[in-house]
Amino acid sequence: MLKVELLKDYPPEPGCYLIGNHYSPVTVVVLLNAPYKELPSNVDSIPEDVELLMRVSIETGAALAGTLQTENVGIEKIVANIASNPNIRYLILCGREVEGHNSGDALRALINNGLNEKRTIIGSKALTPYLFNIPLEAIETFREQITLVDLLGETDQEIVKKAVWSCYQEKPTKFLDYTLFDSGAYSEKAKLFRLAMRVKHPEQIEKWELEEIVEKLEVMKVEERTEKPMKPIVKEKLVDEKLITIGNSHSHYTYSIYFEVTFKF
Repeated sequence: MLKVELLKDYPPEPGCYLIGNHYSPVTVVVLLNAPYKELPSNVDSIPEDVELLMRVSIETGAALAGTLQTENVGIEKIVANIASNPNIRYLILCGREVEGHNSGDALRALINNGLNEKRTIIGSKALTPYLFNIPLEAIETFREQITLVDLLGETDQEIVKKAVWSCYQEKPTKFLDYTLFDSGAYSEKAKLFRLAMRVKHPEQIEKWELEEIVEKLEVMKVEERTEKPMKPIVKEKLVDEKLITIGNSHSHYTYSIYFEVTFKF
């Protein structure tokens, strides 16, 4: 069975997750609820039930187990980290849907439907399911590489444990309506995918701005190839006759941390 050595800087994107066995074929995404527009940096702590689902997943044998709150940058980070590890072939989505964000629905829609020409997840119920910062190659790799095990709404640790266990069996194993087993790595060589963070606050983008944003992203690609300097896309507005810039801070993502946990299998 093919297993691939990962590159030195894996995982490429920070986030609120635990790291387990790099050669495991499964990752677990636990939805993290917080009021809409309350950023991860303002969440005082991870709810105990969410943390337990993460830890149980790692202890059972998952490669990664982490949270998802936002339907844009949060999903992009998940895509980058999974596409950078070809050993991962399953994504288990569990936990209660994120109120206001519908991030679980957005992730499921991305896997099933992909993006349209405006970098918007097709068929998503989320308000701002815009993936501006992740390379399209990473999205294509991610969608081809993984199979979704859809447990959206599920919080039972035993069910999640059984799902994780089933994914790394050598022989096809029945789990609910799925037949799961470890088929080996998706490709023979790992490649790191990173976020460009050219649109730092996609949640502030209005639908009527999408076409202009996508056009600017294309211009940035050309500038990158010609080695011209690039600037992040920001929104500007006039407040009390003073021009201010929105999106020049990384505070939205300062909550992103990870813990590495070592287990023997």
